[in-house]
Amino acid sequence: MAMVTEKIKKLVKDNAVEFVDVKFIGLLGAWHHITVPIERLTNRLFKNGIGVDGSSVSGFAHIKSGDMILLPDPETAFIDPFWDRPTLSFIGNVVNVNGTIEQFTRDPRWIAEKAEKYLRKSKIATESIWGPEFEFYLFDHVSYDQKPEAGYYYIDSSEAEWRSSDSSEANLGYQVPYKGGYHVIPPKDKTYQIRNEMTDILKSCGVPVKYHHHEVGGAGQQEIEVMFGSLKDMADRSMIVKYVVKNTAFKYRKSATFMPKPLYDEPGNGMHVHQYLAKAGKSIFYDPEDEIGLSQIGKWYIGGILKHASSLLCFTSSSTNSYKRLVPGFEAPVRGTYSVGNRNACIRIPGYQLDKSTYRMEFRPPDATCNPYLAYAAMLMAGLDGIKNKIDPGFPCDDDLSAMTAEELAKIPQLPSSLQRACESLAEDHEYLLEGDVFTDDVIAVWLELKMSQVDAIRVRPHPYEFRLFYDC
Repeated sequence: MAMVTEKIKKLVKDNAVEFVDVKFIGLLGAWHHITVPIERLTNRLFKNGIGVDGSSVSGFAHIKSGDMILLPDPETAFIDPFWDRPTLSFIGNVVNVNGTIEQFTRDPRWIAEKAEKYLRKSKIATESIWGPEFEFYLFDHVSYDQKPEAGYYYIDSSEAEWRSSDSSEANLGYQVPYKGGYHVIPPKDKTYQIRNEMTDILKSCGVPVKYHHHEVGGAGQQEIEVMFGSLKDMADRSMIVKYVVKNTAFKYRKSATFMPKPLYDEPGNGMHVHQYLAKAGKSIFYDPEDEIGLSQIGKWYIGGILKHASSLLCFTSSSTNSYKRLVPGFEAPVRGTYSVGNRNACIRIPGYQLDKSTYRMEFRPPDATCNPYLAYAAMLMAGLDGIKNKIDPGFPCDDDLSAMTAEELAKIPQLPSSLQRACESLAEDHEYLLEGDVFTDDVIAVWLELKMSQVDAIRVRPHPYEFRLFYDC
């Protein structure tokens, strides 16, 4: 039974903790939280939880059945680095109460846990290992609005080339050229110290970082890549990464966004997801006898991802803005194929893998608008379906897709070009997600309802560029 462990007692004592904060994730992927005084930190808190109104969280519950309980997970304890008063933070599970506590089928953490149980029950592997790459922009000013008579956004970055003509004393030059930010060094890289601090804070929260660097986008694009972890743990870490990045940026009077395409004609923010299945701590995707080092199980796993890629995108690239990044002609993947080292393939097998114990594939369409618990679980279920049904992914495609003829491209399936098409694909293809009751018909239905409401919200509003195209019609 969950309880106040010795680790928790030590954290409280060493940090003179005054408050306990419990964070939980809604269906759409945003964290919510509730705070109680330290006196509430007893075994009773882990047994009986904290009452919350599920009807106030999009996609959770109706008003008539809104009463729910938030149970802190003692394994997720960390000292919140952004609170002035010492605060112990937990990630919680949302459960139903009908006389007794029962699992809530729409709780994303429960869905992720069920996916891990389904994997273990299959005996294919003991665990799945995940490693997302987090891309984001750091801006110095952001404003936006949408009204009946006006709609706009305005973004500024001290690193951006458009600031090179700024005549104020604050401008010391060293702007980064458009699309010229990849691994630039200071003084052009003006944000490296912020990334260093993010890295230190993430470590203190239990999230080890592999590396960080400036990304291609000249107007302040960054990347942080964390060490690999199991599915639910990595989903927890993904939420902590976004929390730490945003709050550290805010501390420096900057605004961090993981939005897939915040700028026209600059690279978008992806969240490429490395993944593999493991037994005894080693990848079962590696075969030294294979030409590209990929085992038969690994190929079938890729076959499942490719077969279900269109429906997967509804979970992995789950915003209307996602599809402004997923366009032909760039590194962003738009075709359902796999390759070794080819970055405009939907699935890439990294060519630099020297440690075969972590031999993996990378699914490149995802971005951070996803709910990581649902996205990782959905990818795992697609891959397992591929293994179960021995789905052949065919031969890898190592050609440059942007240089192919229309006839050649016609042989490679095209991924959805909009959230609406991704929703339509999920509506038609989701049986593989229902295996083992990991996802339910109810979760699929409410997810599609929420996503289509976003599609409709964008569809009914005029776009500023439409005035240039059509005003003088």
